[in-house]
Amino acid sequence: MFRSGVEIAPRAVLLDIEGTVTPISFVYDILFPYARLHIPPFFEEHWDDELVREASTQLAEQNHMDELEGAPRISCANRADKITSTTEYVLWLMDRDRKITPLKTIQGLVWERGFTKGELRSQIFPDVPPAFTRWRSDGQTIAIYSSGSALAQQQVFRYSDQGDLTPFIHAYFDTQTGGKRNSGSYSRIAERLSIAPDHILFVSDVREELDAARCAGMKTVLCIRPDNVPVDHNDHRIIRSFDEIKRRQD
Repeated sequence: MFRSGVEIAPRAVLLDIEGTVTPISFVYDILFPYARLHIPPFFEEHWDDELVREASTQLAEQNHMDELEGAPRISCANRADKITSTTEYVLWLMDRDRKITPLKTIQGLVWERGFTKGELRSQIFPDVPPAFTRWRSDGQTIAIYSSGSALAQQQVFRYSDQGDLTPFIHAYFDTQTGGKRNSGSYSRIAERLSIAPDHILFVSDVREELDAARCAGMKTVLCIRPDNVPVDHNDHRIIRSFDEIKRRQD
């Protein structure tokens, strides 16, 4: 029998984004299609930018391994061919929902331009802002851990339909910290927050991520939102709203 609600009052709340803070449909129906449409012209315009050069170098290194799985080869013949073939490879990675740092870097840069130009606005569940206000007033630290780049995370919270929520957030963690299904990632997050793992509550809609966080010593809760894929809760507590996370009394 599952356990509902949260009995503890953590010193820090670590949040997933997709399916926890934002609807899954926002990511798959809006963000990903936007990236697919705008990555080609973005590469043409920004190929020589430092962050893009670094990401493209990392993509080329990853491409050598992925060729064995049928990935399109990145060509080094000339600048035009390299841009075209890198674009094809990036779209191949997106088709497989690969969560590697250079891909997330490129997506984040593309989305940043979409948000700042007013072409994108993130959708945030309505219980999130009141929870942020409540946790902040209670002295609880709010941090984000998502496979999307830290830059993309910041844009999601800055340009939301609930207003700018970035003042509430203490830190952002992405794949540079490590994979979300790796317990070591959560240990590193606790260390960087300078908070013991058992005083951190991790909230996600993915059971394997919660398993990893619990293995690192964190408290965990499975967030069930409309349209989320049903999952085995594996004895993680369940919430359907952030209102169910208890306030600190100490």
